[in-house]
Amino acid sequence: MATEMLDLAVEQPGFLGIESVREELGITISYWKDMESIVQWKNNSRHQKAQQLGRSKWYSSFKVRVVKVERDSEI
Repeated sequence: MATEMLDLAVEQPGFLGIESVREELGITISYWKDMESIVQWKNNSRHQKAQQLGRSKWYSSFKVRVVKVERDSEI
């Protein structure tokens, strides 16, 4: 499902990229051009179905955060 969602996200207007880590805790961060792009992704029916499956089948807890990145630099 993760691969399918990445393929779908790449097709969405405003998609900028993704970072993901899977160990004891899984974290996936997707980056979007603007709030309109985020809302369109949230409302995508295939994405909504994947979230429903995640809640019911794969994850004991599930959280979505929307944040604004003001600056990104490597140290």
